[in-house]
Amino acid sequence: MKVAGIGFRASATLADLRQALDLLQMQPDALASLQEKAAAEPLKTLATELGLPLIALTEEEIAGEQTLTCSPRIKARFATGSLAEAAALVGARQTRPGAHARLIAPRVITADGMATAALAERLEL
Repeated sequence: MKVAGIGFRASATLADLRQALDLLQMQPDALASLQEKAAAEPLKTLATELGLPLIALTEEEIAGEQTLTCSPRIKARFATGSLAEAAALVGARQTRPGAHARLIAPRVITADGMATAALAERLEL
């Protein structure tokens, strides 16, 4: 099970989110982001178009998650280095209770900086 974590600015468009996902060069089985972002029309539309479940996470669930990359702004706001990487990891673990996950594609950033994406894979035990 592969989960793409998605982060984006409030003014990001559906095209921005598609571009971020395309940069991963792998098809996820689900999308994950923070609750308020999961409620945003561009992300809901992307999930619907791709036929993928959308996992909504709380700030508490991603806080403290170890990530490969680090944005000082995200670290200060969410207590994790990358919203996309943290959402991907936590989302992948939530697909099966007690599961572990590993990052298989670190955070990518669209050319305009409007959206980020990362991909994690649930590990089978």
